[in-house]
Amino acid sequence: MKHFALILFCMVAMLGCRRTDVRDFTISIPAMTPGDHAAVTGALAMYGGVDKSSYVFDDTAHTLTLKYDSMQVAKKNLELAIAKAGFAANGVTPESVGAKPRK
Repeated sequence: MKHFALILFCMVAMLGCRRTDVRDFTISIPAMTPGDHAAVTGALAMYGGVDKSSYVFDDTAHTLTLKYDSMQVAKKNLELAIAKAGFAANGVTPESVGAKPRK
């Protein structure tokens, strides 16, 4: 009986574990222009878990909305990557990560 309970517990635990957690994320990039899209997407290219086909740039609002898997990458990593490329992202500045701001 103990073995049955242990096996049942393990099966329930395995079924309850999340393997993916896809979320939407909007990043405010105030200095971004349409000519900067490639630099921003290039900065995010190294991260797995980011759906590159989901990028939606809003040049009026200076935002990028994308889908990402929070089990593979954190939002803060995405903000830091953009800041390292020279753009402020959701308040994370290039200077705070030792990068030179883009003009």
